[in-house]
Amino acid sequence: MISIINTDFHMWFVLAITALAVYFFAREKYPLEVTSVAILTALLLFGQIFPVPDANGRNLLDAYYLLAGFANPALLAVLALLVMGQAIIRTDSLRPMINIFVKAKFLPPWASIVAILLFVLMSSAFLNNTPLVILAIPIMQAIGISAGVSPSKIMMPLSFAAILGGMMTLVGSSTNLLVSSAMVAQGYEALGFFDFLIPGMILAGVGLIYLVTILPLLMPNRQSLTQELSGNAKEFVAELDVTEGSVLIGMECVNGRFLLLPELNIRLIQRQGHLILPPFEGYLLEKGDILIAAATRDALADVLSKYPGFLLSEEEVRAIDEKEQEHQDDPDGIAKTVDLEDTVAETRILAELMIPPASRFVDMTIDQVDFLRQFGTIVLGIQRRARVVRRRLGRIRLEPGDVLLVAGAQGEINAMRQDNTTDVIVLSGSKKELPLPKKAPIAGLIFLATVILASTGVLSIAVAAITGAVALIATGCLNIRQATRAIDRKILLLVGAMLALGVALQATGGAQFIAELLLKVPFADQPLFMVSLLFILVAFCTNILSNNACAILFTPIAMNMAVNIGADPIIFAIAVIFAANCSFASPIGYQTNLLVMGPGHYRFRDFMKAGIPLVLIIWVTYIAIAKFYYGL
Repeated sequence: MISIINTDFHMWFVLAITALAVYFFAREKYPLEVTSVAILTALLLFGQIFPVPDANGRNLLDAYYLLAGFANPALLAVLALLVMGQAIIRTDSLRPMINIFVKAKFLPPWASIVAILLFVLMSSAFLNNTPLVILAIPIMQAIGISAGVSPSKIMMPLSFAAILGGMMTLVGSSTNLLVSSAMVAQGYEALGFFDFLIPGMILAGVGLIYLVTILPLLMPNRQSLTQELSGNAKEFVAELDVTEGSVLIGMECVNGRFLLLPELNIRLIQRQGHLILPPFEGYLLEKGDILIAAATRDALADVLSKYPGFLLSEEEVRAIDEKEQEHQDDPDGIAKTVDLEDTVAETRILAELMIPPASRFVDMTIDQVDFLRQFGTIVLGIQRRARVVRRRLGRIRLEPGDVLLVAGAQGEINAMRQDNTTDVIVLSGSKKELPLPKKAPIAGLIFLATVILASTGVLSIAVAAITGAVALIATGCLNIRQATRAIDRKILLLVGAMLALGVALQATGGAQFIAELLLKVPFADQPLFMVSLLFILVAFCTNILSNNACAILFTPIAMNMAVNIGADPIIFAIAVIFAANCSFASPIGYQTNLLVMGPGHYRFRDFMKAGIPLVLIIWVTYIAIAKFYYGL
């Protein structure tokens, strides 16, 4: 649609808004969502005061057009895919696959690192790459320690592999879907699921070679306390009771481990008042045995999610549930009746509490404090660095600096954090919901079905993604609260505002103006030169702006450039996709870069040092693809 009013006023105003958006997104002085809402509000007010009517008299800057982005199928698909990614993490569906690399004795550590990078690269073509990186960080840390490799050598390649994998399919990145959506807004057909698979695989393959050969040489060798800080090195002392009917009864210790407790280091077995010390070879567990074990937080979480009865009794579960009901609206006053495993998995989260020096609990035993009565939580284990603890959990006297691993209801843990008491401190970042391993096969099947239905065209991507997200909620892989938390408001507001800005640029002729401005450079009549110029321009901007913002901002400009020089607009749109995904040269360029910045102990210049060469390599590779694959 073209405005019948021939005035530059509207265009220059929208171009000024665009410049301000670029400035504030780059500075990040204000949160992205605040800037997005401000841009959207300015456009809505401007459109009402200074309308741009088309040939039929309809205002092209009306709220109907500017707010249509919030109902955009691509945006809804992105949000649904975020929910599905959260379900994959919640159920730990990928853990068995990725653990193969950790436990593979036939692979040297470096081969395992490369295998994980390849796995993340391929998986991110179909999955949200942020949860993938979250899942892989502790795995890479463990392998790096066994190989004697500094985390700074392997964390950045992990992030870059996830970004490269997102270039291969339409759902590999939210950026890809948004470019396709912007194309539809311009009157073109949406991109297909595998429309740029081959060039995407070429770019990802070239990038992977760089990650495993050159990038480690550019990275500093910074030794750090990463593993300890991330919580993987912490060992808590825990207590397990072998009750009547327990599957542990009759289990024999083999090579120092019990079959169902492979990650637990059993330090003591208390049997009818007698103490049995290691080694336990030949001993069979009996009813009434009390096991004192040392284990990491992850190991205890795994036991609690798979076998909650080992750590929590049914009475303790019921007590926590009663506390949980106090934090929820239950007009009928009737709690749901579910089995022990489902109750623990659906309502329980883990958190770490530190005992400060001024706590009144110092010198009191855990039984005397009675955490269940006071806070609605159960103490699963205690960490004390001073000495080895070989006694029943409830009889341990608390000391300043002790860290307790507790399980409790969401509401109770939040209440402890908000309380101003000096008796316990909820450690920041320690809250973690228990995974649902029983639901992993269901989540995996639903996700696989979603990908197949979307890729074969049986369902559109938006319909398939929304259906898959609803199916995951309906089957209990995650609940409504977890699903709504997975929806990133930054993406929602940023995409909605930038789609509105794209509509305004098109309606006022701003996109056409920028495209014509770029056509004034030398060799502007050569499509290969112009697509190369567009690529490096978008790649530069995506490292200082949001990649989603770049995708939506540059797509209408790219389409206008292609039309003006008589080239295929689809090729230029795909160039925007690949370039907007080149978020390698800045930690703020993409979320996964921020995720690995801490574990890898990186500085800003480390990303520039490693990312700029990769951006240039991808650029040169795409020029070759444009010439020989697309025939420009």
